[in-house]
Formats: sequence, structure tokens, C-alpha cells
Amino acid sequence: MADMTMTEKILAGHSDREAIRPGDIVVTKVDTVVPLDMNFYDSMWAEPSKVFDPDRIVVIFDHVVPAPNRGVGEALERGRAFAKKMGISRLHDVGPDQGICHQLIADVPYAMPGEMLVCVDSHTCSGGALNCAARGIGAPELIYVMAKGFTWFQVGETVRYELSGSLRSHVTAKDLFLHLADRYGAHVGQNMEFGGSALPGLTMDQRRTLTTMCAEVSAEFAMFEPDEVLERHLRERGRSMDGGVLPDPDAVYAEVRSIELASVEPMVGLPGSVVHNTVGVSSAAGTPINRAFIGSCANGTVADLREAAAVLTGRRVSPEVTLFITPGSQAIYQQAVHEGIIATLADAGAVVTVSSCGMCAGFQNSLGPTDVCIASSTRNFAGRMGHPDAQIYLGSSGTVAASAVAGAIADVREFA
Repeated sequence: MADMTMTEKILAGHSDREAIRPGDIVVTKVDTVVPLDMNFYDSMWAEPSKVFDPDRIVVIFDHVVPAPNRGVGEALERGRAFAKKMGISRLHDVGPDQGICHQLIADVPYAMPGEMLVCVDSHTCSGGALNCAARGIGAPELIYVMAKGFTWFQVGETVRYELSGSLRSHVTAKDLFLHLADRYGAHVGQNMEFGGSALPGLTMDQRRTLTTMCAEVSAEFAMFEPDEVLERHLRERGRSMDGGVLPDPDAVYAEVRSIELASVEPMVGLPGSVVHNTVGVSSAAGTPINRAFIGSCANGTVADLREAAAVLTGRRVSPEVTLFITPGSQAIYQQAVHEGIIATLADAGAVVTVSSCGMCAGFQNSLGPTDVCIASSTRNFAGRMGHPDAQIYLGSSGTVAASAVAGAIADVREFA
């Protein structure tokens, strides 16, 4: 195998080909399949008569949990029965092991270097932070993959990002993504690859924020190089980086782009889309809000909760604003409890909810037609979090916390 990017090398290896090129269609073996609670809804479920390997399937309930109505309750029951029938032992039901799927995929972990993982959720590219080729697929295709153990992809071109320097204080990976989305726009049909001298300074949480958000510029796969940071993350969980994949030295890219991290400032995504539609926070500052949300698969980490708590310590959420905070998993919630973070958030007037996709996808705490919300979640298109007339801005968790206190979009650096 030569001249290939990381994504191309994993796809080639899983399709028993020596080399592949953009435009090729490949049939690939799958290492891990992740069905979610929504897969078991009446409208989406068709039970396979068998599964290719129960030890390679992970069932995670995360989108609409705990069950708010009879229909969802029946879907969860159907999922439990399926896991039991097929001998699937890895079931993350409502309880202490529950969480948003991409958080669990990274934290357990289920995404592994050099492997292929599929899930029905569009943000599955999140797993690329662990050097895993991870991608969302359709619900019918997921059922097929559970039965057969393989799927197909058309190989896209890859854009490589060379990251250098380090992020300044109070500038986050969310700001980096919003900067990237505005400067370079959509990546439809393309893969995104991250490397460069800045990698040792980027945590796994920061990397996963970046790869998760790559879905918002329509990337197919998003991938970080394997390094000491990933190796330590895996070692702490009893896993190894043996399958790690680096790009070939002469890999062919559609484009190689350089970003100096110190040039990035706190950013805000304007309503509708992040593609060529973000600004520095100073340009949006002062915009009144009445809703704020910290959480989602992109920004529900302990680091995000600490970031919010640092802003909210000794302060109160504006009486004009409701601030919702959703930890990415119950394990993160428990850690935040032990660190005293949850008490700080609650004392400031925030509402802490159960770990789920919840508000990010409009399943809980939906926005009304006149609501204006700033969120550290994933998406801000019309209707994403409720009514299509609601306005949704995106920012880092620190920016959201600062805005919740101010009652208007605010620069987190002024609250440091």
C-alpha cells in the first residue's frame, strides 16, 4: 500500500485491496456496529434473523431517554429483547453505564485505531479522534451490517489539516472548528485528516470535539493521527494502539491546509449553518438570548462542565435566561458530582439534565418560535432544537456560560 491517506489505508485493508483511490467503490468488513434506541422504533426496525458476531455489536440507548412516552418505552424494550436473543452483552441501558453514544465510543472505548465502526448517527465521524474509520450510515443499512458484517463506501478525496502552535487561553476546539468551517466551508464527499506539530497539546476531548463537528461541514470520515496522547488514553483503559495507521509519506491529498492555532479567537456560529457563517465573538456580542445549552456529543465532557463552572462560580444565570446542561454520560455526571462541579452549576441557576441527545435534537426542552438560544451543541439549522422560527447560535461551553450570565452573547474572556 502506497500513496494513501489514513482513511484510504483503513478502507483498503478492510476490503482486502492493496490500494484504493478516490472514486473507487469498496466493500469493507466492519469491526464494530452500534445500533441506538431509535433503531428499535416501529418505523425503523426490521429484526434480522441472525447477527454476524454478537461480540462486535454495541447497543446504546441515548437519543430519547429515559423513555418519555409509551412508544419509546416499547422501543427500548424491543432493543433489550433483541440484545438478549442475539447474545449481545454490550448494552448501555438507562443507568450508570448510559451516555451519548459517541462519548461512550471514545471513553470505553469501542472505536479503536485502524478499525472500522459504523452507527446510524451522523456524528459517528467522532470516532476518528481515536484513529478509527467511523461513519454514520442509514438505519436499513445498519440492520444489514448487523446481519452480514460488511458494508460499502465510495472513496472520497482527503483534505489534510496541518495544525501548529497552541490554542490561546479560553479558546477551544469548538472555536477552532467554527474558524475552519467559516474559512474553508463545506467538505461534501471529502475526508478530513488532522496532523501536525500541535497534536501533543490537544487532548482527546478536544480532538473528539473537532472530529464530531466535521459532520457539520458534510465530511465523510474525519481522522487524527495516532500518537502518545491516544496511546495514553488507550493504555489507561487496558487497550493498545497496535492497529494505529499513519498516512503514507507521499499520500495524495485534494489539498493540504495549515492552521496556526494561536490565530484562532473565540467564535460564534450564526443561525442556520456553520458553513461560511461564523464570526468572532465580538461581532455577535450583545445579541439578546433567553435560552442556553451546554452538552451534546461534541461538548458534554468533564472539561466542558469545568469550563462552564469556572465562569459560573460566584455568578448567577440571568433571570431572562434558562441554562440547560447535559453531561455526555452518567460517568461524566458522577465525576462532576465528586468534583463539586454540579453544585456550582446548580447554585448558579443552571438546570442539569440526564445524559442524552435531548435538547440538541429537540427531543427535550424544545425551543419555541421566539426563543433565541446559544448552544455548545452540534447543529443550528432551522428547526433542529424545536420550532423552525427559533434562532440558534453556536459557541464554546465557556461562551455559552458567559452569555447565560450576561443575558446576551458575551466574550468568555471578559468573565475569566
